[in-house]
Amino acid sequence: MRRPPVDRLEYQFEVEYADGSRELTLDPHNPLRTPGPFGEKSVVEFPGYRPPAWLDGATPDGARFLKVDVVSDLLRSDICVWLWASPGLDVEHEAPLLVAHDGPEYDRYSSLLRFVGAMVAAGRLPQLRVVLLPPVDRNEHYAASPVYARALARELLPVLDWLAPQPPKRRDGRAWRIGIGASLGALAMLHAHRRHPALFGALFLQSGSFFQRRTDRQESGFFRFDRIARFVDDVVSARTWPDPIPVGMTCGTVEENLVNNRRVRDALALQGYPVDFAEHRDGHNWVAWRDSFDPHLTDLVKRALE
Repeated sequence: MRRPPVDRLEYQFEVEYADGSRELTLDPHNPLRTPGPFGEKSVVEFPGYRPPAWLDGATPDGARFLKVDVVSDLLRSDICVWLWASPGLDVEHEAPLLVAHDGPEYDRYSSLLRFVGAMVAAGRLPQLRVVLLPPVDRNEHYAASPVYARALARELLPVLDWLAPQPPKRRDGRAWRIGIGASLGALAMLHAHRRHPALFGALFLQSGSFFQRRTDRQESGFFRFDRIARFVDDVVSARTWPDPIPVGMTCGTVEENLVNNRRVRDALALQGYPVDFAEHRDGHNWVAWRDSFDPHLTDLVKRALE
């Protein structure tokens, strides 16, 4: 078997039984495993793989957590949001805000808060607040939903702005919020920005599910495929955009999403967005996204705050 172009690989075996039934299972001969929202997977780490150095450091003490229940009439739900402040950041102090789709998963499986805390402690990032924003109905709301984008703009972020004060908007009108998302969460961030350009001052999009009809037919069974494809077609067909903001993008070398991510990158760059795009030698998973934080998220935050 030829080795794929990766330094790390998550996998499962599919077992077919005599009665025709099938089951996904872990590799019984490989003890290395990683957790995820859909259960564990077996892992191979090839000789070129190195986990990020910031994982070796101690977690800084003194960070503050606040649990906030936000009522959304548009989404017809109460949303439990976690607001994190880096050590030493007072309640009244203004600071940039990082807003994470799939926020609890980003922290649980990608150690997002540990990363931000380590970068702040090392002086590589300024004091920050982070919002861990969970989905209500992920497949519906993150799939280019106008209702969700409106709820984010009119209900969720205004409440969080009151609890997490940010500096006044810049002269160019950009906010001090940075949106981060992976997979459908990245798609939803870009969609919210295009519907409500004043929401974010920068975006960090990892392995975005930017489905298009000509490249992603394998995803056509997804019930919101057409809505996603219409939105992405609008993005890639535009020649100009009046409100470009800094964007960081990452995608795995063996992902089906790689082609559509490259197309979105090219379109945004043509429209005047300052885009940083990186391909990591891994797949579509939380560890790959974690491993891409530094330097790519670090650099984006710095660019956004310049």
